Amino acid sequence: MSTTEIAPELSTRIDTLIAEETTTFLERQQGSAAMTAKARALAGGATSSWQVAEPHAVWISHGQGSRLYDVDGNEYSDFHGGYGVSLAGHAHPAIVEAVRARVGRGTHFAQPTEDSIVVADSLAERFGQPLWRFGNSGTEATMDAVHLMRAATGRDRILKVEGCYHGHHDSVMVSVSPDVDEIGPADLPTGVVDNSGIPEGITGLTTIVPFNDLAAVEAALARHPDQVAGMIVEPIMMNAGIIHPDDGYLAGLKDLLHEHGALLTFDEVKTGLTVGPGGVSRLQGITPDLVCVAKAVGGGLSTAAIGGQPEVMGLITRGEYEQVGTFNGNPLAMAAARAMLTEVMTPEAYAHLDRLRDRARAGLQGVIDRHGAPWLVITAGAKGCVSFMPDPIRNFRDFRTLDGRYGQGHWLVQHNRGVFLPPWGKVEQWLMSVQHTDADVDRLVANFGHLADQLLGAPA
Repeated sequence: MSTTEIAPELSTRIDTLIAEETTTFLERQQGSAAMTAKARALAGGATSSWQVAEPHAVWISHGQGSRLYDVDGNEYSDFHGGYGVSLAGHAHPAIVEAVRARVGRGTHFAQPTEDSIVVADSLAERFGQPLWRFGNSGTEATMDAVHLMRAATGRDRILKVEGCYHGHHDSVMVSVSPDVDEIGPADLPTGVVDNSGIPEGITGLTTIVPFNDLAAVEAALARHPDQVAGMIVEPIMMNAGIIHPDDGYLAGLKDLLHEHGALLTFDEVKTGLTVGPGGVSRLQGITPDLVCVAKAVGGGLSTAAIGGQPEVMGLITRGEYEQVGTFNGNPLAMAAARAMLTEVMTPEAYAHLDRLRDRARAGLQGVIDRHGAPWLVITAGAKGCVSFMPDPIRNFRDFRTLDGRYGQGHWLVQHNRGVFLPPWGKVEQWLMSVQHTDADVDRLVANFGHLADQLLGAPA
């Protein structure tokens, strides 16, 4: 498989644009460069490996509403959204007040507080799952989900989709973004470990299947009879731009897995509140055995939750599976999550997000149409991306053919003109917040128009 071929002249334009925009970036980010140099005690000069993006990490001063401000004094319309966390925007009044009221009354007890009841009740209503527990990150939630599927079935093997990211615990750090020369045939993908320090004895119990391919799942279940505990899947893939499920795919997964005595987990860490009030579960009308949420649920504070049906979550109720964590249900996080769920993410807020999404999609598509470009605008609720491909992407292997230079060029053009997209442009998607405005969207569209002009020439 090779990257989708583009004309030599366009290839040269992309390389030239990246070089010029990188120079501009470095000129604008001297304060950030100085902070990176100063951060000698931080391994790699940042607090996460995913912040070490080319040309270098951007150090942030503060955020307010829909805007971010870096240490160099540059202002941005924030479409990064903290990798999907900042659905409320920055310093939302309801969340600020909830945290202010809580912090003066103590921030940690390792005992439950009343807010946790309200948060669990709201999640139960939104996602159709009656029982919940809290954690602190998406990784913790998906780890508990894998453990619970194994504990409930007495089986060890799990199924995982090629190209999906479910956190950095051992069982799921397989074929997250494997190299093309290691992935094997499309109908029988090879499981490729995605980090060092992970034992083969654990990753060998993870079977990889393509997205949007029920036949492959059925074949995997047949190859491992009575061995598969369950499958974890992003119901809308979001580690490869945005890839929507085919009609009937998610319902078919649940039916297939249940026929074989296995369970289904939706990883809605990214889709959670961002695609709608009850995530993909509600949009599709499908209730999996377990659902994992995090990121946006905490309103900017670190929290996560796992919800499920009594048949599975009953293991926790009966003490047969210990779901633990010192900071689970932390009072500060629960206060913020309560405000997020009951005051911020209202029907009016979703109507606002839908209108902004439609404005962005129409504006971006207008740019594409004027240039006659073979590109697509893909959206899912408050999230979106431009796929620099002529056809919809259905799985990771389709995604692999997308030339990553488009994403890097787009990120740099937007960044240098006041729109902060997430780094790793090919992989990630933007997020709008409830505090975004028409002006933010119009800036995004105008910058995209500049990118198209530079690569394709101004339309006649």
